[in-house]
Amino acid sequence: MTLSARHRICLAAPLLAAALAAGCAEQSVRSTSPLTTPVPPAAPRAGLIESGQTREHRALVEAFGGEYRYGPAERYLAGILARVASAANADGVNYRVTILNSPVPNAFALPSGDVYVTRGLLALASDSAEIAAVLAHEIAHVTARHAMARQELERRSSLITRVSTELLRDQTGGERALAQGQTTLAGFSRQQELEADEIGVRTMAAAGFDPYGAARFLTALGRNTGARLGGASGNPDFRSTHPNTPERIATALAAARRRDAASPGRGEADRDGYLAAIEGLMFGDDPAKGGVRGTSFADPRAGIGFDAPAGFTLENGQAVIGVHADGRKALRFEAVDVPDGQTLEAFVTSGWIEGVVAGQPESISLNGLPAATATASGRTWNYRFVAVRGPVAIYRLIYAVQGPIAEADAAFLQSMRTVRPVRPGETPRPLKLDIVAAGAGETAESLAQRMRGVDRPLERFLVLNGLERPGPLQAGRRYKIVVE
Repeated sequence: MTLSARHRICLAAPLLAAALAAGCAEQSVRSTSPLTTPVPPAAPRAGLIESGQTREHRALVEAFGGEYRYGPAERYLAGILARVASAANADGVNYRVTILNSPVPNAFALPSGDVYVTRGLLALASDSAEIAAVLAHEIAHVTARHAMARQELERRSSLITRVSTELLRDQTGGERALAQGQTTLAGFSRQQELEADEIGVRTMAAAGFDPYGAARFLTALGRNTGARLGGASGNPDFRSTHPNTPERIATALAAARRRDAASPGRGEADRDGYLAAIEGLMFGDDPAKGGVRGTSFADPRAGIGFDAPAGFTLENGQAVIGVHADGRKALRFEAVDVPDGQTLEAFVTSGWIEGVVAGQPESISLNGLPAATATASGRTWNYRFVAVRGPVAIYRLIYAVQGPIAEADAAFLQSMRTVRPVRPGETPRPLKLDIVAAGAGETAESLAQRMRGVDRPLERFLVLNGLERPGPLQAGRRYKIVVE
């Protein structure tokens, strides 16, 4: 969880859970797609960056949890990257791969040739072809110069909006130009993603990998997203900057079939070699940096933690996001910047969500930490807001329910009272991936019972191993489980 955040949350999306997770669009670096993250505005052109030495590289790595060093995985990735880059005819760009210490599946690349993958993505992939698909996709963004094209379109859109609002003093026109610009950018970026998917499939096949690995990984990615959000779903956001997962799977499958028709043969999909490379990899949040374990969050550096209500699934990123299994309740917890001299009572009623006004604040103490709370009502969602002065920062905790606040407020209040100081010794040991061979008669259920520290272990086991349903496993075949 980041220790700084914007003051106001933008909640225009139909599903509040998705909006709580997304935060404001003005954040400079944030995960918007499972496979690609937008390049920061200051990203340099190819050839102007030396990996590991520039401010941009260091800032980007830090924004995603820092670098995660794991020799077997690094060597395996470097070998695949070299093959894919060679097949891509990469115009002399020297590609390098960095593993990021983030549990959220993500990958992206800079025009310099720096490619980044999270350990969360490595945990989700199941063979060399799936990883080759990810790397080929990112290289395709670089070779197609997508980042530069998007920067130029963003610059033009921003200029039009500024002229309308500042020079012409036309606020309505400015808002209209902004909306049109956002829609144009959305469509442009969606097309970039689909183009990179198609180019990536051709490239990985040329490098000797199974072209169907792309569709397999995208399928796992979609299932993992559903598992993380507890099955919650909502109306599509037509300004989404990335195509939805089914659309990408269809594109990847079509590209793989075209390749098969032209040159039959699946290519490499090294499962055992890949699993050996990631065995022992840290899984989930890094407890030393603050993390989620079940329905509890604790950050020893910030000295604060809390427990979510029963039935919530938590995810720790730029903020701690929680979604209930019924899709009708959500929460967000994060550090915030508060104006000097503003009281917690004034802050908790200062308009955290656009169009929602909080009621009378109440001053409270949460396990010795000064706090204030208030309820608020919207058209379809209702809220409990909490502001807490922690050991090193001020935090806000937003609970939301789609329906009357009374339906969920008892559980929200119980969770609120768990906000507490946390000492370094209270954090659990990190989880890791273990690779085990299924015995005769072994089932998904029996191996899932050996999982530790994860919610819904059977569902998590199926997603991690690319399995569609529970039941008997292939004796002798190796599978991923999570252990302490």
